[in-house]
Amino acid sequence: MKRFFITTPIYYVNAKPHLGHAYTTIVADALARFHALLGEQAYFLTGTDEHGDKIAEAAKAAGQTPKEYADAISGLFRSLWPKLGITPDRFIRTTDADHRRAVQHALQVVYDKGDIYFGEYGGHYCKGCERFLTEKELVDGLCPDHKVKPEYIAEQNYFFRMSKYQGALLDHIKANPDFIRPRQYRNEVVSLLESGALEDLCISRPKSRLTWGIELPFDANFVTYVWFDALINYLTAIGWPDDPGYAAWWEAAEHLVAKDILKPHAIFWPTMLMAMGLPLYKRLNVHGYWLVRDTKMSKSLGNVVEPLDMAARAGLSGMRYFLLREMVFGSDASFSEEAFAGRFNADLANDLGNLANRSLAMTAKYFGSVVPGDREADPADDALAGLAAEAVDNFVQLFGAAQFSRALEALWELVRGCNKYIDAQAPWTLAKEGRTARLGAVMANVLGGLRLAAVCLLPVVPEAAATLLGQLGADPEAVRLAGPDKAFAPLPAGTAVAATSNLFPRLEPPAKEAAPAKPEKPAKAKAKKDAPAKPGPAAEVEFTDFAKLDLRVGVVRAAAPVPGADRLYAVTVDIGEEAPRPVVAGLAEYFKPEELVGRQVVLLANLQPRTLRGAVSHGMILAVRHAGGMALLGPSATVAPGDRVS
Repeated sequence: MKRFFITTPIYYVNAKPHLGHAYTTIVADALARFHALLGEQAYFLTGTDEHGDKIAEAAKAAGQTPKEYADAISGLFRSLWPKLGITPDRFIRTTDADHRRAVQHALQVVYDKGDIYFGEYGGHYCKGCERFLTEKELVDGLCPDHKVKPEYIAEQNYFFRMSKYQGALLDHIKANPDFIRPRQYRNEVVSLLESGALEDLCISRPKSRLTWGIELPFDANFVTYVWFDALINYLTAIGWPDDPGYAAWWEAAEHLVAKDILKPHAIFWPTMLMAMGLPLYKRLNVHGYWLVRDTKMSKSLGNVVEPLDMAARAGLSGMRYFLLREMVFGSDASFSEEAFAGRFNADLANDLGNLANRSLAMTAKYFGSVVPGDREADPADDALAGLAAEAVDNFVQLFGAAQFSRALEALWELVRGCNKYIDAQAPWTLAKEGRTARLGAVMANVLGGLRLAAVCLLPVVPEAAATLLGQLGADPEAVRLAGPDKAFAPLPAGTAVAATSNLFPRLEPPAKEAAPAKPEKPAKAKAKKDAPAKPGPAAEVEFTDFAKLDLRVGVVRAAAPVPGADRLYAVTVDIGEEAPRPVVAGLAEYFKPEELVGRQVVLLANLQPRTLRGAVSHGMILAVRHAGGMALLGPSATVAPGDRVS
């Protein structure tokens, strides 16, 4: 059986976990689930890095021993992951006994080979980086990452002949273009290696300065540099050096890291492996930062996003989907509450949630929640099958290449395609016309497309996807993204399905900050500006007057700003007619376009057409203006486009 071994960095225990840690670990979890779904044997490793200067200092500040402090923070990471749907096969700690033995074995192997030597060195030591920085790395005399002046330290230490392997590493990267991805990080490493700037690496700290670390096996007066210790965890976890079975896992090893630790993983680690006489890992996957207001998250800046807060607001599945969909892997991404709510509502509530609810509700209404067997085929069914096959193939290819955002966009071609198929086939019309066989085929096809989307989503939103598969009469533990489960097929006749689905209730966008209060004008002037009192009840009308209003439920299919008008959107609303209605609506002050698309609204459909700012408007979307903004009128449950309000 094919194997897949994915690792996160082992997280440094100098601070509690935040969104950045959660993103990396969710990506690794999703990749492990994805490869298992393909039928492969997957192994997922994460854990904590617990030695070094920063841990010793943090423990002292907390009035604890380094081990007590490491136990507490490591426990925060370990307890968080299950709450985020993350299920590693091992949670490793650098204080584990088997890891200590593996590190000392690696040091002895490299020392015996002659690639570790004793020497004296004076350099710029950054406590934040826990390493010596070269003159070339300093920016205006400061560490480029921590913006502080490093301390100049001159001392005797042990050094790893890293520069010896510079040429061999460069050759390997050039011969294996996919060794580091995305490409921009590969190019960065190649540029550094081609510059000839690689120096030997100081891999020890004297105990006179630091005792919290793994002791060198050949000199008890020194402990190991934290990176030479931490990186070896990837081997420890699969049984190296004692279990020969480690090799089968190691040849399938892929690392996942943020761009700030590119150099240790792309240069330190491969050269260490060469010196140890071991093959290199298969691939290094590098992602960007999550930014808040264009600034990297930092505890000192107070802009850290707590992952459990996200999960509490939108559910675990909503949080996981947003992180994988919003960040283009390799690039930085910005987090905001507005973007979070917008993505959730547009993709999950409007597209997927609406598809699930309307499909199941119509199956319940027309067939008693049992998939019918009497079916009349139509060329539109073949078009849906072709779209589904292409969408799933693209999803699998892109997800396996760590292009998660593009993979989900490809899958959403299927989700949106199923919604469009429903609108085009109009099951409500087929039911009225008594075309039961055609109606049965439409519902079986839609439910089959929904099942296929749910299978693909198991690695991304395992909780919601499993629930949806259960609603469709499938066992989430039994499906695979291979063979029959990967192919589009109508849901089998006789399958009992749920009557409704409410997986993704809409999120209310965050309240906009109030504008600064304007200074009050003199009382006389102010009186002129006072808003008029709310109008009283309108004059009574006859029922025949009300009956003249044609109020229809519609689905917003598109929304875009009207050029030259700050408050107007050009909206198209599907009310079951041959083409969606064009409507100009004053909603731009309260909603983003993506917050409207997919929503069900009430439209005054027999309002005479008119032209506003050059755009035709044929109808009026009903809304309520209130103290907090504006709310749209809509049905309490999903109904068919064009259903009349009565």
